[in-house]
Amino acid sequence: MHVLLLGGHGKVALHLTPLLLARSWNVTSVIRNAEHENEILALGQGAQGKLDVLLSSLDDVKSDADAKSILDRVSPDYVVWSAGAGGKGGPDRTFAIDERAAKHFLSASFAHPSVTKFLLVSWLGSRRVQPSWLNDDEWAGLQNVFYNVLPTYAKAKLEADEYMTALAAQRKKLVATGAARPLQAINLRPGTLTDTPATRTVDLGKTKKGRDKVTREDVAIVADQLLARDDTDGWYDLLEGSEPVERAVDRVAREKIDAVDGEDVDAMVNRFGLGTV
Repeated sequence: MHVLLLGGHGKVALHLTPLLLARSWNVTSVIRNAEHENEILALGQGAQGKLDVLLSSLDDVKSDADAKSILDRVSPDYVVWSAGAGGKGGPDRTFAIDERAAKHFLSASFAHPSVTKFLLVSWLGSRRVQPSWLNDDEWAGLQNVFYNVLPTYAKAKLEADEYMTALAAQRKKLVATGAARPLQAINLRPGTLTDTPATRTVDLGKTKKGRDKVTREDVAIVADQLLARDDTDGWYDLLEGSEPVERAVDRVAREKIDAVDGEDVDAMVNRFGLGTV
């Protein structure tokens, strides 16, 4: 498999890259700063898969065609979006990267003949409706982050998440009629990120809490395992917990757990002009 990793110098991506290579998968890591190239390439030393670096700034992705040109160059099987403005450049850049560039890559990937999986790293509070599995206090905490702490980031991520969900719903309808091939759309939604070592035990799927932390390394480990399966799809909230990662991933896949439950997917499809599902 060949993975296009967008945001390759991000902390989650730096943990994820060697895991993908260890599967004998090839990785093209997209970064915008040439000074980081040697650091990325060092992750591939002795690896079973091949690692390439593509110098390209997501600031330059202004259209679906811009994203398609990168996909055409790489021809990936899987696309991982682990990119973001990171608060640099103000609100305009956050919307340009976390919302618009993400949507351009989603559109281009869903239309590209080589792509069969798209994993988007988002965050746990990216939703409109209080989920049934979170109590009022936990939901209030997430809403405070959404509207008061990180409102620009939250709005940008929600737009990208809902666009991906709408595209996935439309694709499933087309697959059912034989008009398209399947594409796994995986939305991984961690809580507050930390740089402590991985615990390898998590709360995955519909989490017991809304406000809690998870290590970036554990996010990468979960992302790697979700990508390695053909039966993962939908929204997966992620926090630290007590269940071993392998068991947690197997459970959510086997039980078809999807944290999009409670959200209005039909409204998403209609809002983006994708028709009814």
